[in-house]
Amino acid sequence: MNKVRFIAIVAVTVLVAVIATACQAALGETRSTQTPEASVKYVGEFSLTPSTGLPGTIVKATGTGFGPNSELKIVWQSINGSWSVSKDDGTFHGRQFTDDLQPITTVKTDTEGQFETYFTVPDGFGFVHDVRIINQDSITENQAAFEVTMQASISPSSGPAGTPITIELRGVGWRALENSWTVLYDNKFTGWMSSVTTGGLARAAIPATGTPGKHIIQVVHGSQTLPYMNVQQSPQPDRPQWSFEFTITDGAAVLPPAAQTQGLPTEGGIAPTGAGQPALWTDLASGVVGTSVILKGMGLPSGEPIQLVWFRMAGNRISGQGYQVSSIPLGTVTTGADGEIEFLFKALDDLGGPHRIEAQIGGEKVAETAFTITPSAFAVEPASGPVGTTITIHLKGVGWTETANIYTLVYDNAYFGYACGFNSQGDVTVYLPAAGEPGWHFIDLYPGIYKGEDMSQVNNFRIPQLTAIDDHPGEKLPPFHFAFLITG
Repeated sequence: MNKVRFIAIVAVTVLVAVIATACQAALGETRSTQTPEASVKYVGEFSLTPSTGLPGTIVKATGTGFGPNSELKIVWQSINGSWSVSKDDGTFHGRQFTDDLQPITTVKTDTEGQFETYFTVPDGFGFVHDVRIINQDSITENQAAFEVTMQASISPSSGPAGTPITIELRGVGWRALENSWTVLYDNKFTGWMSSVTTGGLARAAIPATGTPGKHIIQVVHGSQTLPYMNVQQSPQPDRPQWSFEFTITDGAAVLPPAAQTQGLPTEGGIAPTGAGQPALWTDLASGVVGTSVILKGMGLPSGEPIQLVWFRMAGNRISGQGYQVSSIPLGTVTTGADGEIEFLFKALDDLGGPHRIEAQIGGEKVAETAFTITPSAFAVEPASGPVGTTITIHLKGVGWTETANIYTLVYDNAYFGYACGFNSQGDVTVYLPAAGEPGWHFIDLYPGIYKGEDMSQVNNFRIPQLTAIDDHPGEKLPPFHFAFLITG
């Protein structure tokens, strides 16, 4: 990299940072997109051979024109990714990526200010990374770019209908035109894949659908909701895209597991360690609607009737009436002489997410805890029938936040709509006509992001997030998979 180009890059970087800060201030918020830049003082020439490749590539780093007999660090620009979701009101504020500069080796120049060394490209996010030369005073003296090649694969490549096909992406980028990848199955839009919190690794599984023979799976970039199909004419035409063949073979269909087994595992509660202070806790910290839960308390006034109160969100975002926190009685229990209580209840038929539980005396809170409801599904009804049969899909415990209040519906790997659980207090019922040729058909429900803002200019709202189990913002939510047999 020549001196003029390096100075120009630094100037543009500073200008962009100033503009971004001003825009965030105008919005009344700040969200860091990078760590503060180290001081820069251009010195010498620095090059990488090769300058592109896969993780694990051995790279030769060569420098000339640096200070003689000086010790320098070679630093790799790694990236940390996270989702921004407000804990107060459940609003979605997009992706956040910050630099995490990782020293990869140290070199010492010779008497003429030259050095030559080798390093291995680390795993992680893909596309262009800075490789910086930083001296002992933490001043960046030079930098070069290395482009990590993105990879995609499917496994297996054949099997009967319903076979789970794992799609794996490695080296997904973090920039706006690199971090949202969409999947097409036989030219039908299935959903999108993300890797914000998984370091550039995205993994999803979709069912093999259709008749025996070859079927085409495509992975295409799409930052504005849907796949971008003429990438070769885009502002970044070198973005890759992939096309894979999957062969459906004859044989018994591979059916999804029973619906009741597809939810999240329950989590155990944590008893308080301190003594003397009023405390409330549950033996389980999470579970589906109807889960048996033991609520326990200690350090409470002895011989007092304790009112137990369950808190919930009620309303919706659409009607104009808004939504607010409300509460309902959970029960009443009297403390023993030791100030302890134990109360058995079943998790209420309510919205998914954490619910505050208060112990009150005379309407005043004396202790509190929380229990989280996670989504659950019933088996589809009926399980078979002729074309036109009405299929009932039923979920409980769907949430209310912008990242939890919808599930998206995919039929034979074709996305066709979404359902919301906020207004119905977490209950979602969908009536769907059976369509297609005789044989097995597959219905998949994936979490999605209902609405929000994303300062990185990526729009992934109201579409299936195929990678939700590993990388969903806000809450951990399960996908649900069903099969329906169309009879002749």
